[in-house]
Amino acid sequence: MDLFLAQFAKLFPEINLALGAGIMIFSRFLGLMQFAPGFNRKEMPTIARLSFSLMITIITASVIKVQPFPEHSSMLLCILLNYLFGALIGYIANCVIATITAAGDMINTQMGLSSAMVLDPTTRAQTSIIGNLFTLVGVIIFMSIGGLYWLIDAFIRSFEIFPMYGVAIPLEKIINLDYLVLITSNILVVGMQIAAPVLLATLGQDIILGTISKTAPQVNVFQMSFLFKPVMGALILTWILPMLINVITDYISSFSNIF
Repeated sequence: MDLFLAQFAKLFPEINLALGAGIMIFSRFLGLMQFAPGFNRKEMPTIARLSFSLMITIITASVIKVQPFPEHSSMLLCILLNYLFGALIGYIANCVIATITAAGDMINTQMGLSSAMVLDPTTRAQTSIIGNLFTLVGVIIFMSIGGLYWLIDAFIRSFEIFPMYGVAIPLEKIINLDYLVLITSNILVVGMQIAAPVLLATLGQDIILGTISKTAPQVNVFQMSFLFKPVMGALILTWILPMLINVITDYISSFSNIF
């Protein structure tokens, strides 16, 4: 097999060059699709992922400067590193959507809907209803403001940082530690800010119900909270949803320079 590949490279050098580069580009984009917002949704069929990856591979191979495969290098290692590098790009982009999901989980808990969980096919784990709703809203906003073009542009520029036949991922050139800490810490801080209106409204309701419980102990406040908190939370969420969309849009746009 090795002899056949060596003879094929000598007889058809251009085809061999294009095939080698295409395999590396294809594996890197598959890694990106595994974690990137929108692409990582299980609702996206596998055949659509493979077709889109093949199309991006052909386009990228015609844009970047393709280099021959270096001698004494492992093809399997290069494929694995390209996949990991693409997954790293997708993970950093997904941290932005994780912030919005965290805000939905906080609202879901405060509304008393912790027992109402659904199976998220993307993460294959139980997620909250409001958290899943916020995730879908975040992905839609991410795509509508050009997130797909940001990812593709970052993918093409990634070959300038990490060549397709590289054997070591230069993390110091990819990840700014301070910026990574900022993105991951925003999952809690910005998530709390997005969920603040509903959290404050339900907190005020808890204070009122606690006051009623002290002044009129015969009233079953515990059962009343199961009725009032979801209704109040849903009303507040419906009222502030247009403003939340603007806040989420501004938040995602502020991180467009990480791509």
